[in-house]
Order: sequence, then structure tokens, then C-alpha cells
Amino acid sequence: MKCLVVDDDALSREIVEDLVKEAEGFELSASCSGAMEAFNYLNKNEVDVIFLDVEMPGMSGLELIKNIDVLPQVVLITSHTEYALESYEYNVTDFIAKPIQPARFLKAVEKVKKMHAMEEAPATNTSRTIFIKTDSRLVQVDTGHILFIEALGNYVNLYTSKGRYTILSTMKDIEKKLGPPEFIRVHRSFIVRVDKIEVIEDNYIVINEKQINIGKVYKEELAKRLNLL
Repeated sequence: MKCLVVDDDALSREIVEDLVKEAEGFELSASCSGAMEAFNYLNKNEVDVIFLDVEMPGMSGLELIKNIDVLPQVVLITSHTEYALESYEYNVTDFIAKPIQPARFLKAVEKVKKMHAMEEAPATNTSRTIFIKTDSRLVQVDTGHILFIEALGNYVNLYTSKGRYTILSTMKDIEKKLGPPEFIRVHRSFIVRVDKIEVIEDNYIVINEKQINIGKVYKEELAKRLNLL
């Protein structure tokens, strides 16, 4: 699993880096000394988990979470335990108090692994309809009417042939509910229904006159799923 470490304190950052390197199945992709540096890195690269400090100059860890379109798993690491309750509003995987104890870090690692395994499990829902919470109502939507899904911060826009719905969710949660073979992730910010694709040209897809960029890491899987002549 690819990991990003973010902490403005050099010593704390080094400790977490060493712990990540020792964790089985974990790979240190990058280490950043500030949230803005991490934000720029995440705009160009994908990771599976962020080990993130909360209080940093400029942009805080919680502000970083709010501004990431597609949020990976997050483990918050801070000496300010008063942030614990607020942090779980952002669906963080775990919260570790400083000073970091190796045993406590390993416990967080196990949580991350379990969550990752659940996310990677193939979708088993064969239902043709889903229920979407909008305002105070639950609206039943036929999955056959869905065109594509677009990430929007901590929300997603679900576009259908009958209209658009904005719901509180993550792209990973959507992928679990709307998995293959009907749907496929083509970009960090987009999931599309395969049979709604009208045109594929260069690096984008056209669905209902909407141009959707194809991310480099998703091209190979998309090519496998297409019924080419």
C-alpha cells in the first residue's frame, strides 16, 4: 500500500517514515513537511493512506482533508487529542496521539489493512436499483439510468438520464456499491457506466456531451473492459 507522511516536525516525520517502512505491505511513496506540499503531491499522484499531522503552519491537516477531491484512508497523528472527535466526521481510519508508540501505530496499520481489504473486495450487490438520500427523502434510482459519477470534495455528483443528485459519499464507497461489470473508474474523480460511453478519443470519454478525462493509471483496465472489434 502506498503511503504519504505529512508533518511539519522533522523528528516526528522521520519516526513515522521509519514505522511505515517497517510495516509489512506498506510502501513510503513520499514525505511532506506541510499540507500545501501534500496537496500538490496528491493532485498528481495517488496513495492508499495518508499519515497526517493536524496542526501545521499555513494549512492544517483537517483543512487538507476538506480540500482533497478523492480522499484515501487517513490516519491522523497529533499531540492535540481534542481533535479526535472532529476528525471522525471526516471518516478517518484512525487517530494516534503523540508521542507515537510503535504498538499503537501497528494497531492503526491493521485497521488500514482491514479497510483496504473491504474496499478491494468485489461488489456483490446485484440489485438493479439503489436508494439515494436527498434532503430528507430516500429516492430510488435505477442503476441503468446512471451515466457517470463525479467526485466533489466530500460529496459526489451522480448524473442520471433523469437528473443529477448530490450525495455525501466517497468514490471508494461508490465503487463498492456500483462495481463491475456495469461501472468502471476511469479517473480519480470519475466513475462511468460502460454502456453509456458514446466516444473515446485521445485521453477522454464522451457521455451525454460531457468530456471526461481518462487517468493514466486507469487506461489499461478500461481497454480490457471494452468490447473491441
